[in-house]
Amino acid sequence: MRGLTRLKLRYVRKEHGYTYQQMASKLGITKSYYWQIENGKRGLSYENAIRIAKIFHRKPDDIFLPENNHVSRLASDD
Repeated sequence: MRGLTRLKLRYVRKEHGYTYQQMASKLGITKSYYWQIENGKRGLSYENAIRIAKIFHRKPDDIFLPENNHVSRLASDD
């Protein structure tokens, strides 16, 4: 996870009032493991990204993709 994405995850967690321990408990992992994910010391699996997003009632892209990384349609030249 890149720096801005990690900061966004931390912001969303704090916005919801969750501690590292509460997030770890919700995910079924240790507090240390969650801390490592949020601080870029451990990679984030797709499955955990989905689980984290569900905790916050968001889509994974809203948390884990940079805001300037949008998918756009290409117009055809027909």
